[in-house]
Amino acid sequence: MKKAYLFLATGFEEVEALTVLDILRRGKVDCKTVSVMGDYDVTSSHMVTVRADLLFDEKDLSDGDMIILPGGIPGTPNLKAHKGLEDLILKYQKDGKYLAAVCAAPTVYGEMGLLEGKNATCYPGMEDGLIGANTLTAKVVQDGQFITSRGMGTCVDFGLKLLSILENETLSEEIARKIVYR
Repeated sequence: MKKAYLFLATGFEEVEALTVLDILRRGKVDCKTVSVMGDYDVTSSHMVTVRADLLFDEKDLSDGDMIILPGGIPGTPNLKAHKGLEDLILKYQKDGKYLAAVCAAPTVYGEMGLLEGKNATCYPGMEDGLIGANTLTAKVVQDGQFITSRGMGTCVDFGLKLLSILENETLSEEIARKIVYR
């Protein structure tokens, strides 16, 4: 079974997090939410409190196949400020594992210098944070191990793309039909 970790910080965009989480779990991916805030309860940018499955320091998170970062403000800056998450991202990058992000969150990878020469997308107006990337306006962009998406309105596409990467395209299409997306 494939494993993904979706990171939550105070001010995350709840639809971006929960849509992706829902799609991956429907596809039987072992996707866990991880709080970087030192508390299981994490409040979104729209004051929705979600209980994370894990705290960042609770277990070794290097065993996953993918890291997923939802956007949101101040969620994205809060993710950027977490040194442990930065170290984990660098480990996943070095190990060739998948790094996914949506909305403002692709700027986490961009400001770390990881998107240099890569195709990427993000929320309109945040492109300066995709340092060195070739910025595109597609709903979802994959360039090797990096998968980026634009925002809340692209999260079904984003979640289905992540499912197709972690499992397969047939399952992704099946889930799309079951949720009446196609």
